[in-house]
Amino acid sequence: MKPVDDLMKNAVADGIFPGGVLYVSEKGKIHFHQAYGTADIVSKRPVTLETVFDLASLTKPLATTLSIMKLVEQKKLELDQSLSMLIPGFAGTEKGEITVRHLLSHTSGLTDYRPYYEKLIEIPQKKRKKAIRELLTGEELIHPIGRKTLYSDIGFMILCWMIEEISGKRLNGFVSDEIYTPAGLKDLFFIDLESSKKNAYLLNKEFAATEKCPWRRKILIGEVHDDNAFAVGGIDGHAGLFGTAAEVGRLLLLLQSLYHGYLTESVLLPGTVRQFLSRQGHINRVLGFDIPDVGKSSCGHYFSEKTVGHLGFTGTSFWMDLETEINVILLTNRVHPSRDNDRIRAFRPEIHDVIIKNISIF
Repeated sequence: MKPVDDLMKNAVADGIFPGGVLYVSEKGKIHFHQAYGTADIVSKRPVTLETVFDLASLTKPLATTLSIMKLVEQKKLELDQSLSMLIPGFAGTEKGEITVRHLLSHTSGLTDYRPYYEKLIEIPQKKRKKAIRELLTGEELIHPIGRKTLYSDIGFMILCWMIEEISGKRLNGFVSDEIYTPAGLKDLFFIDLESSKKNAYLLNKEFAATEKCPWRRKILIGEVHDDNAFAVGGIDGHAGLFGTAAEVGRLLLLLQSLYHGYLTESVLLPGTVRQFLSRQGHINRVLGFDIPDVGKSSCGHYFSEKTVGHLGFTGTSFWMDLETEINVILLTNRVHPSRDNDRIRAFRPEIHDVIIKNISIF
């Protein structure tokens, strides 16, 4: 599709991002899947359809939220259970009444972000998990619980803790065992920076480079960009997931098929998927995923009200229209070599609008 192809080529030429992959599907059919530009500006290595991207906050819906879905199905937790019931460290604190639903809908009253890594990198790696959990339990509420929506990394770090506490596994192990592996998804994974063993499967992977990190003093390739996730070994509930556009596409098609009942059972049940992807009463949000902002969404002007998705700081995004069954995945390395390049903000709605305007002639 020439208008879409031209827009992606021009974005690379204009420096909006060094490289990227665009994936478009409709009703299970892949209309468009193309790679553009450069994965690494130093080596000049090109982006291919197999390039692995740091998915950043796509971790929230595609790993953490799916894990919570599974634990709900397994009847190991309930959406309206409180932190005080699920994690002993929160008992007796003002945060004890925050529920799983509050965390998933970003209505917990917690702040959005803290640079925990600044303290964590000063202590030994093996002690950091305990240290970050002490920092999380020490957070103060900045809003009354359930009263205001504020997008929060902190909330998803707590969800990660919850998943690990209940399942007895690290987040990466649980989501792989329960979701990715049974679904046949090999190209969605975390990279365990604490492991002394290099996964042979990863050795042949080509990763898109991200930022030249000022404090790690190198261009990051195959190492999580998010500072807090890095400090705790590369695995957390808010960031750490890596993957290809094709594999994200397969996962979205699976969720869409379950939502519509085309599949009656898989790694999740249709009822669970519909429960999480439906608007939650007065807060008008879904659980664990974002919805478009009216009039100013990154998915442009033409996606329906039954759309869910998410953005990632590194230049990644997906939008899944549950009404039209159109999925658009845009994975880029816009932070390579610097996070100061934020021109993708204007580009995202533009590319989505062009895609929808031309969807009938793909």
